[in-house]
Parts: sequence; structure tokens; C-alpha cells
Amino acid sequence: MANTRDIKNRIDSVKSTRQITNAMKMVAAAKLRRSQEKILAARPYADNINKMLRKLKLKNKFTEHQLLYPNQDAARNAFVFVTSDRGLCGGFNSMISKRALIYLEEHKNTDIICIGKKGYDYIRQHTNLEITEKYFNFFNEMDFSISKQIADDLLKKFLKGDYGKIDILYNEFKSAIQQNIITKQLLPIVPAENEEISTLDFIYEPDDNTIISELGEKYIEVEIWRIMLESSAAEQGARMTAMDSATDNADELVEELTLKYNQVRQSSITKEIIEISSGAEALK
Repeated sequence: MANTRDIKNRIDSVKSTRQITNAMKMVAAAKLRRSQEKILAARPYADNINKMLRKLKLKNKFTEHQLLYPNQDAARNAFVFVTSDRGLCGGFNSMISKRALIYLEEHKNTDIICIGKKGYDYIRQHTNLEITEKYFNFFNEMDFSISKQIADDLLKKFLKGDYGKIDILYNEFKSAIQQNIITKQLLPIVPAENEEISTLDFIYEPDDNTIISELGEKYIEVEIWRIMLESSAAEQGARMTAMDSATDNADELVEELTLKYNQVRQSSITKEIIEISSGAEALK
């Protein structure tokens, strides 16, 4: 049986761990709140660009703009895989990584683009596939300029004809305890059709194709930014939940160890009393 010193040292160790997990939970909660505010600011902009693109696509049914229709001549497609750079966030990375492997098994001629170190490490460990491009440490700064660089790189390769289609896999934020894994076609742009739009024939300046090109570029930039914000918020929500659970487990473990410490201490005191009593009886 462990002595009281060993149990006391373990109690102190668990308490120190509890302080760390509790601090991480509070940091994650603060980051989650900031990410939620940015998501609410980004969504209306992306939604309105999407509506405008849909209007233009409906009007130009016989004009196959490159941003709105797949490139049939491209030999390969691209797959963008978004995870976090750090762990300690429950099953956030493992669940989406398993979904990524399923996607890659079904889509063979696909270049892999990893955003986040955890997804990159998972694919390197579990497959022999080559990763075309990787982006790390984006979520430390959460700067729009970095998101714009990723969007510009993807758009440039798509317009050049390197890819016929670009899909993206990411965690969509729903709540602190719920994240939805989403697979979405990023390029060519598929305007949402969940709302009724006006069928009035507008006059556009300078011309429809130029406007589609300008709007499409801005849409991809803000869509990548929105997806990064969704993934960041989902990560912080998962981390907050995981650290809250770890803190609760530490509290339970401290209670168990304290009870064990008191039992061992009481047993030691009882043993000493018995030894003293036995000695006193022997002296009589």
C-alpha cells in the first residue's frame, strides 16, 4: 500500500493538472467568443455574394463561365483538408481525419492540400499519399491576409486548368458541444438555391462575365475565411468541452486520493496506537 507521502505528492500533481486544464478551458472560451463574433460578421457578406452569383448564373444559362462550371479537360481534382494545429480538443481531429481517408479512397486522382498540422500528420502516418501543399499555424493569428493567400493560390490553379474541381472538408461550428463535418465543393462555385430570388432582368456594368469574375474571386476569399473561422470556433468549442471534462475528472480524482490518504493516515495512526498499547501491556 502506498504511504501518505506518495499519495500527497499525487494529490498535488493532480491539482496542478487541474489548474492547467481549467486555464485552458477559459482561454478556449475566450477564443470561441471572438471566433463567433467574426463568423456572424462574415456570413452576411458571403450570403449576399452567393445570391448575386446565382442571379448571374440563372441569367447566363448559355454562358459557361469558368468559375461556375467544372473544367472537363483537367486530369486531376483537389481536396482541401482543414484541421487544427494543436491537440487536446477531444475527437475534433480524429473524426474528421477518418472522414478524409474515406474521401481519398473514393477519389483517386486527387491532390491533397492540408490546412492544419494535425491533418497533415494523420495522412502522413496512415497513408502513402503525397501532400501537394500544406499550411500551418494559421489558427494562431487568424488573419484575413493568410486566408486570402490560400484562396488566391487555389483560384489561380483552378483558373489555370490544373484542377477540374476543388472540394473542401472542415468542421462547421454549431455549438460548444456540437460540430458538423462538412464536405463542400469550393470550385467551381455552386450558388445556393435555398432561397427564392428575383427574376427581374438587371443591366450590369461593365458586363456579366467581368462581374462574375470579380464576385467569384471575392466569394472564394470570404468563403475560405468563413470556413477557417468555422473550424477555429469548432476547435475551441471542442477544446473547451474536453478541458471541462478533464477538470471534472481531476476533481473526482482529488476526492478519491484525499479519501485514500485519510484512510492510510488513519490506518497508520491506529497501528501506532496498537503498538504503544501492546508495549505498555508488555511492561506490566
